[in-house]
Amino acid sequence: MIPVQDVVQESPTVRTLTFSDSVMSNALPGQFAMVWIPGAGELPMSIMVSGSGMAAFTVRRHGPTSTGLYNVPPGQTIGIRGPYGNSFDLHPGRIMLVGGGTGLVPLMRLMTRMDNRHDVQILMGARTADEVFFNDLPGKLLHTTPYNVVVATEDGTRGHHGLITDVAEAMMSESKFDAVYTCGPELMMYKTVLAASEAGIFAQASLERMMKCGFGICGSCCMGPDLTCRDGTVFEGRYLLQGREFGHSYRDKAGLIRDY
Repeated sequence: MIPVQDVVQESPTVRTLTFSDSVMSNALPGQFAMVWIPGAGELPMSIMVSGSGMAAFTVRRHGPTSTGLYNVPPGQTIGIRGPYGNSFDLHPGRIMLVGGGTGLVPLMRLMTRMDNRHDVQILMGARTADEVFFNDLPGKLLHTTPYNVVVATEDGTRGHHGLITDVAEAMMSESKFDAVYTCGPELMMYKTVLAASEAGIFAQASLERMMKCGFGICGSCCMGPDLTCRDGTVFEGRYLLQGREFGHSYRDKAGLIRDY
Protein backbone atom coordinates (compact mmCIF):
# COMPACT_ATOMS: atom_id res chain seq x y z
CA MET A 1 0.00 0.00 0.00
CA ILE A 2 1.59 3.25 -1.19
CA PRO A 3 0.36 6.86 -1.05
CA VAL A 4 0.13 8.83 -4.27
CA GLN A 5 2.43 11.85 -4.02
CA ASP A 6 1.48 13.89 -7.08
CA VAL A 7 -1.13 13.97 -9.84
CA VAL A 8 -0.56 15.62 -13.24
CA GLN A 9 -3.34 16.31 -15.74
CA GLU A 10 -1.95 15.15 -19.09
CA SER A 11 -5.12 15.68 -21.13
CA PRO A 12 -8.85 16.14 -20.44
CA THR A 13 -9.14 12.37 -19.93
CA VAL A 14 -5.65 11.30 -18.79
CA ARG A 15 -3.75 11.78 -15.53
CA THR A 16 -0.35 10.60 -14.26
CA LEU A 17 -0.12 9.55 -10.61
CA THR A 18 3.39 9.57 -9.13
CA PHE A 19 4.55 7.62 -6.08
CA SER A 20 7.78 6.59 -4.36
CA ASP A 21 8.77 2.95 -4.81
CA SER A 22 12.29 1.66 -5.52
CA VAL A 23 11.10 -1.66 -6.95
CA MET A 24 8.64 -0.14 -9.42
CA SER A 25 11.08 2.59 -10.39
CA ASN A 26 13.49 -0.12 -11.59
CA ALA A 27 10.89 -2.06 -13.60
CA LEU A 28 11.94 -3.17 -17.07
CA PRO A 29 10.39 -1.49 -20.14
CA GLY A 30 7.17 -3.36 -20.87
CA GLN A 31 6.55 -4.71 -17.37
CA PHE A 32 3.32 -3.92 -15.55
CA ALA A 33 1.82 -3.81 -12.07
CA MET A 34 -1.57 -4.82 -10.70
CA VAL A 35 -3.07 -1.75 -9.04
CA TRP A 36 -5.84 -1.91 -6.45
CA ILE A 37 -8.04 1.12 -5.82
CA PRO A 38 -10.06 0.63 -2.62
CA GLY A 39 -13.75 0.60 -3.50
CA ALA A 40 -13.13 0.54 -7.26
CA GLY A 41 -11.28 -2.71 -7.99
CA GLU A 42 -7.96 -3.79 -9.47
CA LEU A 43 -6.48 -3.37 -12.95
CA PRO A 44 -3.14 -3.88 -14.75
CA MET A 45 -1.08 -0.74 -15.42
CA SER A 46 2.15 -0.16 -17.34
CA ILE A 47 4.79 1.45 -15.14
CA MET A 48 5.70 4.98 -16.13
CA VAL A 49 9.20 6.39 -15.62
CA SER A 50 9.30 9.26 -13.12
CA GLY A 51 12.73 10.07 -11.69
CA SER A 52 15.09 8.31 -9.29
CA GLY A 53 13.25 6.11 -6.79
CA MET A 54 9.92 7.23 -8.22
CA ALA A 55 7.40 5.57 -10.52
CA ALA A 56 4.01 6.48 -11.91
CA PHE A 57 0.85 5.24 -13.57
CA THR A 58 -0.71 7.10 -16.47
CA VAL A 59 -4.42 6.31 -16.64
CA ARG A 60 -7.25 7.25 -18.97
CA ARG A 61 -10.68 7.32 -17.36
CA HIS A 62 -12.88 4.77 -19.09
CA GLY A 63 -14.56 2.10 -16.96
CA PRO A 64 -15.33 2.15 -13.21
CA THR A 65 -11.87 0.93 -12.12
CA SER A 66 -9.79 3.18 -14.38
CA THR A 67 -12.02 6.12 -13.43
CA GLY A 68 -11.47 5.24 -9.77
CA LEU A 69 -7.69 5.40 -10.28
CA TYR A 70 -8.04 8.60 -12.32
CA ASN A 71 -9.86 10.22 -9.40
CA VAL A 72 -7.29 9.26 -6.72
CA PRO A 73 -5.98 12.52 -5.15
CA PRO A 74 -2.50 13.13 -3.73
CA GLY A 75 -2.17 11.50 -0.32
CA GLN A 76 -4.62 8.69 -0.96
CA THR A 77 -3.26 5.14 -0.72
CA ILE A 78 -3.44 2.54 -3.48
CA GLY A 79 -2.35 -1.10 -3.52
CA ILE A 80 0.41 -2.19 -5.88
CA ARG A 81 1.84 -5.63 -6.66
CA GLY A 82 4.43 -6.59 -9.24
CA PRO A 83 6.22 -5.88 -11.47
CA TYR A 84 5.06 -8.70 -13.70
CA GLY A 85 5.73 -9.78 -17.26
CA ASN A 86 8.68 -9.60 -19.64
CA SER A 87 10.28 -6.66 -21.43
CA PHE A 88 11.29 -5.33 -24.83
CA ASP A 89 14.46 -6.60 -26.50
CA LEU A 90 16.24 -3.39 -27.41
CA HIS A 91 18.23 -3.53 -30.66
CA PRO A 92 20.89 -0.98 -31.63
CA GLY A 93 20.48 1.15 -34.75
CA ARG A 94 17.57 3.09 -36.23
CA ILE A 95 14.51 2.55 -34.04
CA MET A 96 10.83 3.34 -34.57
CA LEU A 97 8.48 3.70 -31.60
CA VAL A 98 4.76 3.75 -32.39
CA GLY A 99 2.43 4.62 -29.53
CA GLY A 100 -1.19 5.58 -29.13
CA GLY A 101 -2.63 7.19 -26.00
CA THR A 102 -1.49 5.62 -22.73
CA GLY A 103 0.30 2.98 -24.81
CA LEU A 104 3.15 5.48 -24.89
CA VAL A 105 3.99 4.62 -21.27
CA PRO A 106 6.21 1.51 -21.81
CA LEU A 107 7.82 3.22 -24.81
CA MET A 108 8.84 6.14 -22.59
CA ARG A 109 10.52 3.71 -20.19
CA LEU A 110 12.21 2.01 -23.16
CA MET A 111 13.74 5.38 -24.09
CA THR A 112 15.63 5.45 -20.78
CA ARG A 113 17.64 2.41 -22.01
CA MET A 114 18.72 4.11 -25.25
CA ASP A 115 22.05 5.81 -25.95
CA ASN A 116 24.12 7.12 -28.85
CA ARG A 117 23.88 3.73 -30.57
CA HIS A 118 20.26 4.57 -31.35
CA ASP A 119 18.56 6.93 -33.79
CA VAL A 120 14.91 7.13 -32.73
CA GLN A 121 11.79 8.00 -34.70
CA ILE A 122 8.90 8.49 -32.27
CA LEU A 123 5.35 8.33 -33.65
CA MET A 124 2.48 9.44 -31.40
CA GLY A 125 -1.16 8.98 -32.33
CA ALA A 126 -4.24 10.60 -30.79
CA ARG A 127 -7.83 11.35 -31.73
CA THR A 128 -7.51 15.10 -31.36
CA ALA A 129 -5.01 17.80 -30.32
CA ASP A 130 -6.29 17.92 -26.73
CA GLU A 131 -5.38 14.24 -26.30
CA VAL A 132 -1.72 14.64 -27.32
CA PHE A 133 0.67 14.23 -24.37
CA PHE A 134 4.26 13.16 -23.62
CA ASN A 135 5.38 14.82 -26.88
CA ASP A 136 7.94 16.94 -24.99
CA LEU A 137 9.15 14.10 -22.75
CA PRO A 138 11.56 12.41 -25.24
CA GLY A 139 13.79 15.49 -25.08
CA LYS A 140 14.23 14.89 -21.35
CA LEU A 141 14.78 11.13 -21.64
CA LEU A 142 17.00 10.90 -24.74
CA HIS A 143 19.92 13.06 -23.61
CA THR A 144 22.54 11.75 -26.07
CA THR A 145 20.29 10.04 -28.61
CA PRO A 146 19.27 11.53 -31.97
CA TYR A 147 15.47 11.55 -32.17
CA ASN A 148 12.47 13.00 -33.96
CA VAL A 149 8.84 13.18 -32.85
CA VAL A 150 5.89 12.95 -35.26
CA VAL A 151 2.31 13.48 -34.06
CA ALA A 152 -0.81 12.37 -35.92
CA THR A 153 -4.39 13.18 -34.96
CA GLU A 154 -7.44 11.54 -36.49
CA ASP A 155 -9.26 14.87 -36.87
CA GLY A 156 -6.22 16.76 -38.15
CA THR A 157 -6.14 19.31 -35.34
CA ARG A 158 -2.44 18.66 -34.74
CA GLY A 159 0.34 17.19 -36.84
CA HIS A 160 -0.43 14.67 -39.56
CA HIS A 161 -4.13 14.36 -40.41
CA GLY A 162 -5.01 10.70 -40.14
CA LEU A 163 -3.86 7.54 -38.40
CA ILE A 164 -0.37 7.19 -36.98
CA THR A 165 -0.14 3.83 -38.74
CA ASP A 166 -0.30 5.66 -42.09
CA VAL A 167 2.83 7.56 -41.06
CA ALA A 168 4.55 4.40 -39.81
CA GLU A 169 3.80 2.47 -43.00
CA ALA A 170 5.10 5.32 -45.18
CA MET A 171 8.32 5.66 -43.19
CA MET A 172 9.00 1.92 -43.25
CA SER A 173 8.56 1.83 -47.01
CA GLU A 174 10.82 4.84 -47.59
CA SER A 175 13.76 4.17 -45.27
CA LYS A 176 15.47 1.40 -43.32
CA PHE A 177 14.78 0.66 -39.67
CA ASP A 178 16.48 -1.92 -37.47
CA ALA A 179 13.58 -2.42 -35.06
CA VAL A 180 10.02 -1.28 -34.39
CA TYR A 181 8.38 -1.23 -30.96
CA THR A 182 4.69 -0.48 -30.45
CA CYS A 183 2.05 -0.21 -27.75
CA GLY A 184 -1.48 1.14 -27.85
CA PRO A 185 -4.83 0.12 -29.36
CA GLU A 186 -4.53 -3.37 -30.78
CA LEU A 187 -5.66 -2.52 -34.31
CA MET A 188 -2.94 0.16 -34.39
CA MET A 189 -0.35 -2.38 -33.24
CA TYR A 190 -1.58 -4.96 -35.74
CA LYS A 191 -1.14 -2.57 -38.67
CA THR A 192 2.28 -1.52 -37.38
CA VAL A 193 3.51 -5.08 -36.87
CA LEU A 194 2.14 -6.17 -40.24
CA ALA A 195 3.94 -3.32 -42.02
CA ALA A 196 7.17 -4.14 -40.19
CA SER A 197 6.88 -7.81 -41.11
CA GLU A 198 6.30 -6.99 -44.77
CA ALA A 199 9.37 -4.73 -44.69
CA GLY A 200 11.50 -7.41 -43.00
CA ILE A 201 11.95 -5.37 -39.80
CA PHE A 202 12.16 -6.88 -36.31
CA ALA A 203 9.11 -5.76 -34.31
CA GLN A 204 7.69 -6.21 -30.84
CA ALA A 205 4.31 -5.22 -29.42
CA SER A 206 3.16 -4.87 -25.82
CA LEU A 207 -0.36 -6.29 -25.58
CA GLU A 208 -3.29 -5.59 -23.31
CA ARG A 209 -5.69 -8.35 -22.32
CA MET A 210 -8.15 -8.99 -19.50
CA MET A 211 -5.91 -9.62 -16.49
CA LYS A 212 -7.15 -10.66 -13.07
CA CYS A 213 -4.20 -12.33 -11.32
CA GLY A 214 -1.22 -10.96 -13.26
CA PHE A 215 1.03 -14.02 -12.97
CA GLY A 216 -0.49 -16.88 -14.94
CA ILE A 217 -2.97 -18.54 -12.58
CA CYS A 218 -6.46 -17.42 -13.62
CA GLY A 219 -6.07 -17.77 -17.39
CA SER A 220 -8.22 -14.72 -18.12
CA CYS A 221 -5.60 -13.17 -20.41
CA CYS A 222 -5.11 -16.22 -22.63
CA MET A 223 -4.30 -15.58 -26.27
CA GLY A 224 -4.06 -18.87 -28.10
CA PRO A 225 -1.51 -20.98 -26.20
CA ASP A 226 -0.07 -17.97 -24.36
CA LEU A 227 -0.94 -16.13 -21.18
CA THR A 228 -0.34 -12.46 -21.84
CA CYS A 229 0.64 -11.67 -18.23
CA ARG A 230 3.15 -14.51 -17.95
CA ASP A 231 4.44 -14.97 -21.51
CA GLY A 232 4.15 -11.24 -22.38
CA THR A 233 3.03 -8.59 -22.35
CA VAL A 234 5.72 -8.13 -25.03
CA PHE A 235 5.58 -10.47 -28.02
CA GLU A 236 7.63 -10.65 -31.20
CA GLY A 237 5.71 -9.41 -34.22
CA ARG A 238 6.04 -12.41 -36.52
CA TYR A 239 4.91 -14.72 -33.72
CA LEU A 240 1.78 -12.61 -33.17
CA LEU A 241 0.89 -12.66 -36.85
CA GLN A 242 0.96 -16.47 -36.84
CA GLY A 243 -1.89 -16.59 -34.30
CA ARG A 244 -5.61 -16.14 -34.85
CA GLU A 245 -6.40 -13.50 -32.22
CA PHE A 246 -3.96 -10.59 -32.51
CA GLY A 247 -5.71 -7.78 -34.36
CA HIS A 248 -8.87 -9.85 -34.82
CA SER A 249 -10.44 -10.73 -31.47
CA TYR A 250 -10.19 -10.48 -27.69
CA ARG A 251 -11.87 -12.00 -24.62
CA ASP A 252 -14.31 -10.11 -22.41
CA LYS A 253 -14.61 -10.39 -18.63
CA ALA A 254 -16.58 -13.62 -18.96
CA GLY A 255 -13.96 -15.13 -21.28
CA LEU A 256 -16.15 -14.90 -24.39
CA ILE A 257 -14.38 -14.13 -27.66
CA ARG A 258 -15.33 -10.79 -29.17
CA ASP A 259 -14.34 -9.46 -32.58
CA TYR A 260 -12.68 -6.08 -33.00
